[in-house]
Amino acid sequence: MEDKSNVKTFCSKNILAILGFSSIIAVIALLAVGLTQNKALPENVKYGIVLDAGSSHTSLYIYKWPAEKENDTGVVHQVEECRVKGPGISKFVQKVNEIGIYLTDCMERAREVIPRSQHQETPVYLGATAGMRLLRMESEELADRVLDVVERSLSNYPFDFQGARIITGQEEGAYGWITINYLLGKFSQKTRWFSIVPYETNNQETFGALDLGGASTQITFVPQNQTIESPDNALQFRLYGKDYNVYTHSFLCYGKDQALWRKLAKDIQVASNEILRDPCFHPGYKKVVNVSDLYKTPCTKRFEMTLPFQQFEIQGIGNYQQCHQSILELFNTSYCPYSQCAFNGIFLPPLQGDFGAFSAFYFVMKFLNLTSEKVSQEKVTEMMKKFCAQPWEEIKTSYAGVKEKYLSEYCFSGTYILSLLLQGYHFTADSWEHIHFIGKIQGSDAGWTLGYMLNLTNMIPAEQPLSTPLSHSTYVFLMVLFSLVLFTVAIIGLLIFHKPSYFWKDMV
Repeated sequence: MEDKSNVKTFCSKNILAILGFSSIIAVIALLAVGLTQNKALPENVKYGIVLDAGSSHTSLYIYKWPAEKENDTGVVHQVEECRVKGPGISKFVQKVNEIGIYLTDCMERAREVIPRSQHQETPVYLGATAGMRLLRMESEELADRVLDVVERSLSNYPFDFQGARIITGQEEGAYGWITINYLLGKFSQKTRWFSIVPYETNNQETFGALDLGGASTQITFVPQNQTIESPDNALQFRLYGKDYNVYTHSFLCYGKDQALWRKLAKDIQVASNEILRDPCFHPGYKKVVNVSDLYKTPCTKRFEMTLPFQQFEIQGIGNYQQCHQSILELFNTSYCPYSQCAFNGIFLPPLQGDFGAFSAFYFVMKFLNLTSEKVSQEKVTEMMKKFCAQPWEEIKTSYAGVKEKYLSEYCFSGTYILSLLLQGYHFTADSWEHIHFIGKIQGSDAGWTLGYMLNLTNMIPAEQPLSTPLSHSTYVFLMVLFSLVLFTVAIIGLLIFHKPSYFWKDMV
């Protein structure tokens, strides 16, 4: 009986110490559970492969994303790009048996990058753009033959091949718009930790998309309070709980390569002999062109005529202003059946907001060192005048590592980009600052391929995904914080209850 009495006495005298010690143990346990729960789980990821079969070349892109966050915006990112050696697949129409070898290096690279255990569940998509659209215009049978061989070649790899198809110009524009806005986080909504109601940031307006390839160019954006007068140019999207009325148009034959062929076909009509003095090439530049090559593409058919020679020689004279005027003749602005047009009678609403200019827009302007947003449109024009006027021999010396075929065309390409943006799409000196030349966004290439894969894998939901208002780490932190507060309040309360004289003696 005496032992029991001693225990009771000890407990009654040391109740605060016992409670305090128990509370400390509880808090330590809570912290341990929180930290253990918040440890990073083993990475569970998925992969996807998209091949961009363009008019001038093919590129393979590998994307990666957390499997448990498929419907979150901005979680898919590019982990690999492989440029296939050689021209675009449309150039293999007479040698389709070589397509398998053509694709081998990049497909083998995909085998190496993606873990073998995930090969069979990794989807592979191939989208062919304007080069194959032009081939289909010439011969649907030939286009189908090329695609059939491509499909057979890609089916031989251990991935989940989902097919090869020619995408429309409208799709190309739309997927490019989705890509850049997805990567820029324009579709996402932020959630305050103290509210389950999402709110939009002040910088929520989407970017427009400007895409330039070898055979076509696309412009896509959301007009502000503007009816899209041409139904063919209107798209409706519902993404992450918000509706978007999008304008898009693809100008076939107005990619930089086909535009050059069109300009040459137009200019040779008025040449007096077999010499074409061309202001879009540097002074001293010379090149012999076969007339048969000039009329090989459907894009030059309207200029085709019987010439008294089989070849002609381009002789560069390097005059930006004359080059600009020659390019403008490719844009027919003589009629417009709508309130406002771009060119060739195609409706174009007033430009709105910022634009991301990618693909050849970026690559050409990057080479010319004209991508800085601090460079005004007037300054860009002045720099192009100086560049085009430089002698060819001087240019070759300054850029010795660049292939002459590409190097010789930068004067034309830069001038064409300015003409297309200013006179074709009606950007002005003031709105030029809203054009952002973009190569990559957070490590992923700007272009249509990511948007294409997101659409085909259903990773962009129509409604905003439900999510908890707090992240797990924030939840653990707040639980620990509030536990500490409660523990402190409890200790103080017990002290006041058992030893009130400690707190009130100074007031007596």
